Amino acid sequence: MINTIIINGHRAVVSLDAELGMLRGEFIELNGGADFYADSLPALVAEGECSLAVFLEVCRENDIEPKRHFSGKFQVRLPEALHAEAVAAAAARGISLNQFVAEAVEHETMAEA
Repeated sequence: MINTIIINGHRAVVSLDAELGMLRGEFIELNGGADFYADSLPALVAEGECSLAVFLEVCRENDIEPKRHFSGKFQVRLPEALHAEAVAAAAARGISLNQFVAEAVEHETMAEA
């Protein structure tokens, strides 16, 4: 399950930091680190709003683009056998390996939304 929240239009992943006994949020589409902690979800959202405001202000002051840009390209490493199975499955469907992987990623991300 993907645990995400949207704070002022920016997505953050939420996890439990068991060592601290707190929730941890981390903005994942920003061009730098901006994480925040709290002991409840409402408090986490409030901390996230503060963290985001500070991050965006620093970006403005330093003329830095705050949003991370994605090229649409990434390299995937698979065990040889799984790579061969993926090629065969894509060929059986009459699509490219790239399309096969894109559909698998879309399926998994949409299933969790």
